[in-house]
Amino acid sequence: MTHPPAEPGNAEVPLAELEALDRVRRMAETEFRPVYRGPDRNIALGAGTAVEPVYSGSRDDPRDPQLLGASMDLVKKSHGWGTSLDVGSVIGRWSELVGEDVAAHCTCEKFEPPVLVVRASSTTWATQLRIMQVALLDRLERELGSRVVETLEILGPIQKSWKKGRRSVGGRGPRDTYG
Repeated sequence: MTHPPAEPGNAEVPLAELEALDRVRRMAETEFRPVYRGPDRNIALGAGTAVEPVYSGSRDDPRDPQLLGASMDLVKKSHGWGTSLDVGSVIGRWSELVGEDVAAHCTCEKFEPPVLVVRASSTTWATQLRIMQVALLDRLERELGSRVVETLEILGPIQKSWKKGRRSVGGRGPRDTYG
């Protein structure tokens, strides 16, 4: 729903824009009194009752600038992005977390916290990863934080299927070759 143009020659102005403009005009007409929001909250600064702000000095104060890491952790927790960021961190930093040699022979196949599924390029590398499993979990915990990856599931290479092709036999196939 739109109103007629606010000024002649203008196109139709949407209702929301007109209402916002009206709100701003009404706010400008009212008397503006800044409010000090320090330790004694909601103390209006009137003409004769100016309140001197209280400074924290060298003590910690919530009004002090905060570290970016702490602020980002707060945003991550408030929006529930922790799990998604953990998954992205593991997959995106895989070669950095496990090393170039190991990353060349294994890939992160699936990560549903706290279980990480890794696929090795050969059975030898799968065995080697199983031997290194405790060290890998320790490294992941140091790099990503506690309780992000608790279980490391190591799979061997995907085997070729002989069930399809020109030389496959339907059904159970011949079973009397070794009897």
